[in-house]
Order: sequence, then C-alpha cells, then structure tokens
Amino acid sequence: MVTSHASPELWALIVVIGVATYLIRVSFIALFGYLDDIPTGLERALRYVPAAVLAALVVPSFVTLDPGAGGIAADRLAGGILATVVAWRTENVFATMAAGMGGLWLVRFVVLPLV
Repeated sequence: MVTSHASPELWALIVVIGVATYLIRVSFIALFGYLDDIPTGLERALRYVPAAVLAALVVPSFVTLDPGAGGIAADRLAGGILATVVAWRTENVFATMAAGMGGLWLVRFVVLPLV
C-alpha cells in the first residue's frame, strides 16, 4: 500500500491527532484554573514531572544498542555518565555540556580506536 501526502485520510488523521493532543493539554490548564487549592500530594508528585520527562528523553540515547558493535554505545554511555556527575556536582549547564561532549569525544576518538 502506497500512501500519498495528498491523501485526505492522512490529513484527517493529522487533524484529529492534533485536536486530541490540544484537548489533553488544555484540560489540565482548565482543571487547575478552576481549583482554588491543589492537593499537597498532587503538587508534590507534579514537582518531579520535568525531571522524569527529561530522563525519558535522554536515557534511551545512552543505552541504545550500537548496531556496528552489537552492544551498548560505550562512547555515549561514558559521556552521559560524565555529564551526570558534572551536573550533580556543579549544577552548571555549560560545564555539563562541555564535560559530556568532551567525554563522548575522548572515548569515541581516543579510547575506542585503541581497543
């Protein structure tokens, strides 16, 4: 089956998914707009949402299997671990990025060619 970009069904599906996504997001804004006091337990749980979302976006790139080597991408994992340690100790975004990229490049271009 070949799908065309001009297919009305495809555009209808895109519109339906877009509207559904919008309604899900606006429902939380509307819900919290009507609440005078957010329950303490819910507020405490929502405090961890940004960290959980960031972890869900970042961690898979560290543990993705390297198709060439048939195992975990060691360079990414090393850079990620180094960046995590620097972020935890310094709480400096630029130092974290520099350490992560430095660790990635060090392992990729210096350590792995020696192995």
